[in-house]
Amino acid sequence: MKAKRKIRVLAAKPGLDGHDRGIKVVASALMDAGMEVIYTGLRQTPQQIVESAIQEDVDVIAMSILSGAHDYLFPKVMELLREKGVEDILVLGGGIIPEEDIPILREAGIAEIFGPGTKTKEIVRFIEDKTQV
Repeated sequence: MKAKRKIRVLAAKPGLDGHDRGIKVVASALMDAGMEVIYTGLRQTPQQIVESAIQEDVDVIAMSILSGAHDYLFPKVMELLREKGVEDILVLGGGIIPEEDIPILREAGIAEIFGPGTKTKEIVRFIEDKTQV
């Protein structure tokens, strides 16, 4: 019987947001759950995030933002993925995102938005339920 490979997650901080505690907590929880996590660091452009995701052959992109630029940066990542013909990466968002912006982000292709106070087990469960590895 062939062993299942680990879910690969790219954790990214798009834009000029310099607060990374939340994404580091999530990344740690994902690793504790047996996933491989590649953390790109702060101040990533959408282009850098997409290129890293393709190079690393990830199953999931998890982005966190607190700066308020989610309405541009998250859809831009989705646009670039589509331009590259990438349709099999689950894309998640998190951070300080107003409720009224969530439907727009989902329409852009973001699978789920996790706000402050979300239990890390909920994020792990969502990723495990939505990825096929």
